Amino acid sequence: MIDDLTAAREQMELSLSFHIVFAVLGVGMPWLMLAAEWRGLRTGDARWTALAKRWSKAVAVLFAVGAVSGTVLSIEFGLLWPTFMARFGSAIGLSFTLESFAFFIEAIFLALYLYGWKRLSPRLHLLTAVPVAVGGMASALFVTTANAWMNGPVGLVAGPGGGLVATDALGPFRAPTAGAQMVHMGLAALMCTGLAVAAVYAFAMLRDPARRDGYHRRGLAAGAVLGLVSAPLQVLVGDWATRVVADVQPAKFAAMESLPRTMDGAPFHAGPFEIPNALSLLLHFDPDARVVGMDAIAAPDRPPVSVVHWSFQIMAGIGTALVALAAWALWLYLRHRRGQRHGRDIPHPTARRGFLLAMVAAGPAPFIALLAGWVVTEVGRQPWIVYRVMRVPDALTTQTGLVSYLYVTAVVYLVLAVALVAILRRIARGATPPDPAPVAPARDEVPA
Repeated sequence: MIDDLTAAREQMELSLSFHIVFAVLGVGMPWLMLAAEWRGLRTGDARWTALAKRWSKAVAVLFAVGAVSGTVLSIEFGLLWPTFMARFGSAIGLSFTLESFAFFIEAIFLALYLYGWKRLSPRLHLLTAVPVAVGGMASALFVTTANAWMNGPVGLVAGPGGGLVATDALGPFRAPTAGAQMVHMGLAALMCTGLAVAAVYAFAMLRDPARRDGYHRRGLAAGAVLGLVSAPLQVLVGDWATRVVADVQPAKFAAMESLPRTMDGAPFHAGPFEIPNALSLLLHFDPDARVVGMDAIAAPDRPPVSVVHWSFQIMAGIGTALVALAAWALWLYLRHRRGQRHGRDIPHPTARRGFLLAMVAAGPAPFIALLAGWVVTEVGRQPWIVYRVMRVPDALTTQTGLVSYLYVTAVVYLVLAVALVAILRRIARGATPPDPAPVAPARDEVPA
């Protein structure tokens, strides 16, 4: 039987992992839906509009599941960590209040969008999708500021009992980690969504060559563009976020890089390879600069190095692979276009089995990187729930028997996951519109 502290930690880990996977899809899908409908209005191509209609059904389902799992997380804060909420609830209260407003705006306009296909003019209907996309992204970013504050708390004063308490409602937005975490999270949502959608259409093309039609090519292209354009941007933002961690949370950074001692000219580890002086060069633009290692951190304040380090390696490795895939996809596309201009028959990327296999493999990859990144963020902050202010055991409820909550939560999430996957599969299997028939030339234009 696991103890109450472990049960509470595992319950938060389970809840956050479930919520974040489906929440990022709920954040990213409205942007694809909006882009597809805009493209359909602009070009008159009914296949884009059909994609928008199908994706709107997925958005509705993901919105519902995200609302349920997000509510569970909110309840768990008060149920499992009441001391944390009592002392620091005022610090994250504004973030969750603004998240609620964004959530309500998204819900209202999603209803208008879903029921307005035949009741609103095409342009007005398109406009109702804008608050859905903006509201979903804002909701995710507001919640992210609360986590950013836990990683870099500001606005603290001494309380009546001698401990620190939060007094600055804008603290989450002024936290030194807020900017990097918000942009990193937003790009992660777009990248995960885009590549997941592209993988679905790539898999369909591999299973049935007849589905390599205009409808499926457009679905794959929309997802691939969103996901693969986000990949190199995410690497740049990841570099920014890593520099912030090195400044604000040196213990987490030392664990990420598996640096046992402070040294000048620190090496960089890339999987099994070690590049001398590279970490100092990347971090300080000086190959001989000093980098703080784990020996500078008091033993009780050190996070588990191996878990944080390998999670960081997995995240960075997947990010690098996706950038390489983006470069390959761009090269294939430009080569195809160049061949068209010069009358050469160079296959479109979607006609290449190797490319489709790569896109299928890329579907789950960013989700693995996403979860690995959150392991780095949360486990790397240990043993603190609020960095260098409150330890995790000090925030735990005095109630016992928390393992029962863990088991109930696991069952609920299992049922939700099975139901969601079944519904999304059913949506994906719906009938697809045929490609428009080619227009026959006029009688006097028929070649002899």
